[in-house]
Amino acid sequence: MKYFYNSFLVTFLGLIAGAYLGWDQSGTLQGMFTVVFIVAVLGVLEVSLSFDNAVVNATVLEHMDPVWQRRFITWGIAIAVFGMRIVFPVIIVAIIARIGPIDAVILAASDPDEYSRLLTSAHVSVSAFGGAFLAMVGLKHFFDAEKDVHWLAWIEQPLTRLGRIASVELGVVMLLLWVIGRELPEHEQIEFMVSGIFGLVTYIAVDGLSAILDAESAAATTDTVVRSGFASFMYLEVLDASFSFDGVIGAFALSNNLFIIAIGLGIGAMFVRSLTIMLVNKGTLTQYRYLEHGAFYAIIALGVIMFLKTLMHIPEAITGLIGAGFIGLAFWDSIRHNRRERSREQLGI
Repeated sequence: MKYFYNSFLVTFLGLIAGAYLGWDQSGTLQGMFTVVFIVAVLGVLEVSLSFDNAVVNATVLEHMDPVWQRRFITWGIAIAVFGMRIVFPVIIVAIIARIGPIDAVILAASDPDEYSRLLTSAHVSVSAFGGAFLAMVGLKHFFDAEKDVHWLAWIEQPLTRLGRIASVELGVVMLLLWVIGRELPEHEQIEFMVSGIFGLVTYIAVDGLSAILDAESAAATTDTVVRSGFASFMYLEVLDASFSFDGVIGAFALSNNLFIIAIGLGIGAMFVRSLTIMLVNKGTLTQYRYLEHGAFYAIIALGVIMFLKTLMHIPEAITGLIGAGFIGLAFWDSIRHNRRERSREQLGI
């Protein structure tokens, strides 16, 4: 529990802030408790959607310099809460409405219905960008030609062999963009394709920079180590942003108040950070060998769901259950594998 003390403190403060907002809006106890309930639900929603994010974060974080690990935990939570849950939606509304960021904040406070309408109108662009980035992250893991640990071998071994083909995952995502894009209304097709391409370019840029600096770090110069840590930090922040898109947009089904959403999702983001730290410090990914696989399956599923959300409504509960299902099955299979290994050791096999 020591890893979650700060998260519980943030939760306590967030619920108090939610109670204040509820009382300020309604002046009644019922209104106050309604807002507190919404804040709590949003926190749970964020954790359920981002549990796989914590596992993937841990896989990257455990290879980072301790200095950059601490910066991700401290600076990263500020970026996650204030950047993605407050600033990012405001910027989207400002761009769509062609107003300044301050005017967008005023709009969020004075006319939350219009603010909500403007933000949700950008769901095609947001889903295409986030879906493309997440699909690349997931497929890159399974198309790795050097990958030698398989969970679902009948799926993963053929993908590993295909990974010998350069940029095969890029081709798969581009094909998926084309298939989904042609099903959209004509006026949304270009928006979807352009946003998806920007998602691909962002992944290539961040992943490529990280790979270059990791290769250079063999020289072990201080400057190179710092730049390599920064590249990994940026990779994790973009990854976290891609996970956040779905939650930020979906949160408007519960509330159209920017500040209530920010508090609820911020609580969830804090728990995700705490979970990431626990996974790294306790070596959980090493102990449960298939947990990482389950997380990457969940990432691919989330990327595909973000694409499909441009065509149909998919409840956030389904998205969270799919991710939790993959990770839960991977965790259970990891336990079974560990039991088999202990039995073999006891039998001297």
